[in-house]
Order: sequence, then structure tokens, then C-alpha cells
Amino acid sequence: MEIKVNFLDNLRLEAKFDDFTVIADQPIRYKGDGSAPSPFDYFLASSALCAAYFVKVYCNARDISTDGIRLSQNNIVDPENRYNQIFKIQVELPESISEKDREGILRSIDRCTVKKVVQTGPEFQLDVVENLDEDAQAMLMAKPTEEANTFILGKDLPLEQTIANMTSLLESLGMKIEISSWRNIVPNVWSLHIRDAASPMCFTNGKGATKESALCSALGEFIERLNCNFFYNDQFFGEEIANAEFVHYPNEKWFPLEEDDSLPVGLLDDYCLGIYDPENELCGSNLIDTNSGNRERGICAIPYTRHSDGETVYFPSNLIENLFLSNGMSAGNNLFEAKVQCLSEIFERAVKRQIIEQEIVLPDVPKEVLANYPKVVEGIKGLEEQGFPVVVKDASLGGQFPVMCVTLMNPKTGGVFASFGAHPSLEVALERSLTELLQGRSFEGLNDVPKPTFNSMAVQEPENFVEHFIDSTGVISWRFFSAKHDYEFVEWDFSGTNEEECDRLFAILRKLGKEAYVAEFTDIGCACRILVPDYSEVYPAEDLIWDNTNKALAYREDILNLHSLSEEELVNLVERLEESQLDNYIDIITLIGIEFDENTVWGQLTIIELKILIYLALGEIEEAHELVEAYLQYNSNTVARNLFYQAMHATLEIALDDELAMEDYLHNFTRMFGQGVMDAVIGSINGEVRFYGLTPTSMKLEGLERHLRLVESYKKLHAARAAITAKK
Repeated sequence: MEIKVNFLDNLRLEAKFDDFTVIADQPIRYKGDGSAPSPFDYFLASSALCAAYFVKVYCNARDISTDGIRLSQNNIVDPENRYNQIFKIQVELPESISEKDREGILRSIDRCTVKKVVQTGPEFQLDVVENLDEDAQAMLMAKPTEEANTFILGKDLPLEQTIANMTSLLESLGMKIEISSWRNIVPNVWSLHIRDAASPMCFTNGKGATKESALCSALGEFIERLNCNFFYNDQFFGEEIANAEFVHYPNEKWFPLEEDDSLPVGLLDDYCLGIYDPENELCGSNLIDTNSGNRERGICAIPYTRHSDGETVYFPSNLIENLFLSNGMSAGNNLFEAKVQCLSEIFERAVKRQIIEQEIVLPDVPKEVLANYPKVVEGIKGLEEQGFPVVVKDASLGGQFPVMCVTLMNPKTGGVFASFGAHPSLEVALERSLTELLQGRSFEGLNDVPKPTFNSMAVQEPENFVEHFIDSTGVISWRFFSAKHDYEFVEWDFSGTNEEECDRLFAILRKLGKEAYVAEFTDIGCACRILVPDYSEVYPAEDLIWDNTNKALAYREDILNLHSLSEEELVNLVERLEESQLDNYIDIITLIGIEFDENTVWGQLTIIELKILIYLALGEIEEAHELVEAYLQYNSNTVARNLFYQAMHATLEIALDDELAMEDYLHNFTRMFGQGVMDAVIGSINGEVRFYGLTPTSMKLEGLERHLRLVESYKKLHAARAAITAKK
């Protein structure tokens, strides 16, 4: 994690990281102002807080109340060497806690991350640099030696060279990559999480049989998502980029909206129109991109090459971001390598969906075949030694597709987790299935996997497939575990050179009667995106009409300008929200594509709470009262915010009852909720306080640091594309 420090007045310091700001000072005896803890005080407190966190997690997982549990830490200083200290943590446990849980709580404290890092002994490196925002490898601990030269199946360059190439590319964009976590809980299964230090919302996960291959995976995914703009999906780019020469790519094409809102001529081709607009219901306004929201420019479309004949077809960026998510994008050392990876993932997800939806029973991989892959066997053995039975299945559906499956059972919870992997090589597909299974997961995390079911409707629910796509935690059928399989095992092999593998995978699509559309990105690394209509979508095509992300355009400007809206404009906004039939519990971040700090009221704001605050500002207390009741029953928010609405509900009850007087209750309400809360509640009702807790903002995005960091990240990418285009 990158922590940037600013020098304030006197000895005060400001540390900024993620969405937080921490102030440190020195005691007055050390010439400070005593306005905040010292840096060393924070260090001492961090280990105590970390220990308490692990106690809380342990108790929450077992429904043990933490009432009566007390924890303290004292640091005992060696009088002859003040840097030699003992951190003594003491915990007081109620008698009601069993001996087993007492031992469990102590073991949980022993897992404290701060403690483990201190005990390991961190290394401090001090450097003077010309620019803090440069050096993409500054945070990478997996730097290979120059002599290393490791090749793996499916890759044309050694891992070490690939890592060097990708980090150099990211450095040229001005992006500093940091590794926030590594995991290696069983042999030959590595995973990690990386992110842009300046914009932590830009992150990827990597997996592999070694730490180097996992790092390659994460960096490759980072570059593919940069090229495909995936980090910025659904987010508002701001007015500057919305009116720039190009918004997404220099080769984009804008189609002006028609007066009758019909689809402009030249968008898509007949094959795609038959899939995405079979009833001629799709309108041009449905395809305005969410990122720019620029209605005046029309529809932004990206050129794709139709694989069957090489013709150019323009796909609305809105359609891509709404239906495909990250499916069908990849990076590689060359375009053929990228396309193989891309097509493999498309088959992995499509075949997985078919298997789950149709409740297909797959054949087990024979033990003698599995024995050919000792590293995979060793990883599986590591899981089973921890009490997790594993079944390995052939998901090729009789040799049709290059897909494998590794499924884990958790006897402690009754949950199961089916992980799929694909690649022309059976060995690579099998390895990917196993590494995907444990990507970013601890053994404790495997307690959250869902239980299987015989309820076919639950399995076939569209949202279940979205869960499977996002993190493979959707539900699967008990029928999946039947000994009576629907296909025979096939020891398939689609491998060859990258070009041969690419041709073989495209041939499978042709056999299925599917058309593919390819966009190649070679200016910033080597990446591609492949769309296979009616096959590789994550969301259904009807979402373009009924659940399009560009619904943000109907609300974004008014919500960002909330504090400056007139009474008439507020009435219009709340009426549109009421008539929209949007779920009251959608958060405003999702609705308008703005990344508010989640630790603020804006960051937790939902549609129902926004309506309440608008009705209060309008003096419509009956409408506000009705919604406050629903909010308290179903909404999840911070303790402080919920207390505000509890106080609001009680106060509105009095305001709406002619027989009750506020002065009779104010004293005890204040004792219950506090003076500050009651001032806010009464002020909100009488109009003196408007939109309590929401700081003013506007379309200029002032004060929205989290979102502005995301926009700044995109501007680096945008500027690089503009510079490369100018040189051509």
C-alpha cells in the first residue's frame, strides 16, 4: 500500500492512503501541539487493534457475543535498549466462553497480521527519486533475477521477460503498481492482488503454479483491462473528457441520434441486430455511453473486425459495457497468444453456464490420467489434507471444448465450489481450474461457498450465472455429483503453436454457428477483445432496454447538483425516482456512476435515503415518514446513520400526531440520541438543515477524491492514446 505524507504546520503530518487521511503530531514536550497521536503511538495501537480484529472475526463466525471481552496491550521497554520491547497483549474473557473457544480466541490473536510482520522483521529501503509517481516495479517483491529464464506452456516468452515488459509498459503510462496480498496455502497454487497505488479501484488478481506465473497473470490482466477500458466501466469521465476529441479510442465513431430515436444506420450488422434488437424495440437513446453521457454527440461506437470475412462492424460502447463485463478480453506476448487466452475464457464461461443450467453430470478424470500432472496432484493433496475433498472432472462435453473442472467440497459447512479452467492444453486447463479455485482465498474463505441444491429454478436463475462469472460462488445442482455421468471422459488435446491453437478455437465457434468480432489493441502492450454475440454475454440482451447502465444519465446531473436545485427541480427529481420503479435499495454509486468514498454518507446513500432527504427538504413529512419506516426495516447503514433515522422516525411520529408535543419528549430524545443528532433531525424537519450528511458537489466533481483518482488514472491512458495517434 502506498502512503503519501504531506507536511502541515509545526510538527503535524498528514498521511493519505486509499480513502483515508490520518493526522499525526508530537506531544507538547517534544515541541509539538499535542493535537494528535504520534507516529509511534499509531504503531503501538495498530497491533492491539489488529489483535482485537481477529478476536471479533472469530466471535462473529461463531455467534459469540463480544460483550464482556476486553483486550489490552502494554509495551515493556528494555532499560538498556529502548528498541528492544515486549508487546504484552492481555485478553479478559467471560466465564460463559467455553474452553474450546478460549483456545480459539488465543489462536486467532496469534494470527494478527501486524504481529507477524513485526516478528518476520520488515526490511526498510531508503531511496531518493526524481518523481514519486514513477517506477512501476517499486512495489513488486517478485522481481526475478536477470539469469532466470522460465518458460511455461502457452507462453512465447519467459516469465521473467514478460514481467519486465509489462512493468516497463505500466511505468511509461505513469502507473505505479503495488502488490497488496499474496496467497500460497497449498503447494503449486499461488495468487495475488495488485492495484494502481494512485487509484486502488484499478486492481486485478493473478493466479498460477508459481509466484512468477501468478504475477504475470495479474499484470497481464491489468494491461488487458486498461486496453479494454474495463476499470472505468459505467463511471463518469467528467466533462473535459466527454467533450474531448475522442472519449474511448482515437478510432471510435460517433453516430448522431435520429429524430425518431431509431437506431442510426451503420451500427452493428444484420447478424447482431437479429440478436440485440429482434423486435425492433431498441432505441438510439438506449445506446448513449454512460462514461461521457454526451447526448449531443450521439452514440459512441468502437470498430470490431468480423472474423468470418474481415469486415468492420461498429459496436456501441454502451452495448459492450452493459452485456459483456470482462468476458472476452486478454493480453499476451503477441496477438495469437492473447486471442488463445481470450477464446479459452469465452469457452470456459459458456460451457460452465451450459453445464450448470442443464445440470449436466460430468465424468471424473481417471487417476492414472491425473497422475501425469504431479504438481496438480500435489495441490489437490494439500487441500484434502486440510479436510476439503476434491473431485476433478472433464468438462469438455465429450471432447468438444478445451475445458476442465475442479470442484471442492466443504464438509464443515456443506458448501461446494466448482472451478472451471480452459486452454487448448489439458494440462494448462487443469492447472487453471485449480488455481482459480483458490485465487485470493484462505481456508476460512472456503466456509462461505454455497450449498448445492436439487432446486433447478435456483440453479437456472440468471443472477446465479452472474455470481458464477464474478467469483464462481454461484449455486450448483446436487445432480452434478451423480455417479451416472452424461458424457464419457476424453483425454482431449487442442494444443499446437499459438496460431494453430487460435485457428482450432475459432473453428469450434464456426461449428456452433457463432460469429466472432475482434478488436486488437497494440499501441499499449498487446491485447485483444473478442465478442461472440449470443454466446459470450454475461447479462441478457434485454438489459439494453430494461436495465441499461445509462439510466444514470437521467439522474446524474441533478443528484450531483442536489444542494443547488430549486424546489421545482427537487419535485421533478423525486417524482422521476418514484416513477422509475428502480429498486429503493440501489446505491447512488451504482445509479449514477460516481465513486464516492464508501466511508461517507454519499458512499452509503441509497435511493430510498435520497428520497427521504428530498421529501424533508420539500417539507413533505408524511412521505418522508413512510419511507423512514421502510428504511429502518430493510436498509443497512452505519450505526450513526441508523440512529439518525431512528430519531427521525420518532420525531416524525410526534410531528404527525396532533395530540403529541415535541417539547414533552425532547429532553429524553436528546439523552437517547445526543444533542447533535437531535439538532440535525429537528433542523431537517423544519427546513434549517438540508440533506444532512451530504457534502455539496456538482458535475465538476469537486471534493470527490476517490472518483477523481479514477478519472486521473483514465487521463493517463487517454493521453497515451492521443500521443501515440499523433505520431502515426
